[in-house]
Amino acid sequence: MRPTQFSILPMVVKNLLIINGLCFLANVVLADRGWFDMNDAFGLYYPGSANFKPFQLVTHLFMHGSMTHLLFNMFSLWMFGNTLENYWGPKRFLIYYMVTGLGAAFLHLGVNWYEISHLQEQVSNYVSNPSYESFRIFISQNDRNLNIENIEKFSQIWFKEKQNPEYIANSKQIAEQIAEMLVSHKMNVPVVGASGAVFGLLLGFGMLFPNTELIMLFFPFPIKAKYFVFFYGAAELYQGISNNPSDNVAHFAHLGGMLFGFILIKIWNKSNRQHFY
Repeated sequence: MRPTQFSILPMVVKNLLIINGLCFLANVVLADRGWFDMNDAFGLYYPGSANFKPFQLVTHLFMHGSMTHLLFNMFSLWMFGNTLENYWGPKRFLIYYMVTGLGAAFLHLGVNWYEISHLQEQVSNYVSNPSYESFRIFISQNDRNLNIENIEKFSQIWFKEKQNPEYIANSKQIAEQIAEMLVSHKMNVPVVGASGAVFGLLLGFGMLFPNTELIMLFFPFPIKAKYFVFFYGAAELYQGISNNPSDNVAHFAHLGGMLFGFILIKIWNKSNRQHFY
């Protein structure tokens, strides 16, 4: 049942703010003293990693990498979450928050699985049919993630003797080492933060209150929620596809939160035709 009056800090939002704040504070104290890093233990790893534990699908939602990361997510949780919890009530809001958070994790892991599988297939194809030309193609497809200087030196030497079996054998080793390094990075760097669930809240707010005008700090002009959600989602998709190696943001997790939020609202609203969503 929906609440009968508006609360500026409803129950679930309040408790989520407290839990996230306490987890961040505990990690700062424990990690600074060298006792225990909660982000390493409770952040989400790829299932193929030795560090992966099933409970991380939930616990990573309460870990944050920095004060800025925490403040941005908690401000967004309060800004959009209080309206949604007042509209839906605490039970439905909590279900929505957790579903979008888990959905974000699943899409992020799915994209990682695709990238790892594609990379392993590339290496397998190269090792079975190596050549100077195919080596250059393999490197060009992965050069954004590599220190290219030493590889370029090897390529220049190999170019002079393309059929030299020693260089061909070395190129296989290099390709396998590159794959191992990139796969290890994807498997063993944990994902932390409530961003996926927060983007789900943003999507939910945009669907339920599409014409509400927002003024953001980084965009100090009024913009309707539905347009803000669309452009923000498009920007996340662009950055996710760009796959900038210096970017440590899990953009597809953000998109996963929005996607699962959209699906869940559609399911809840399938018998209600009073609203466009």
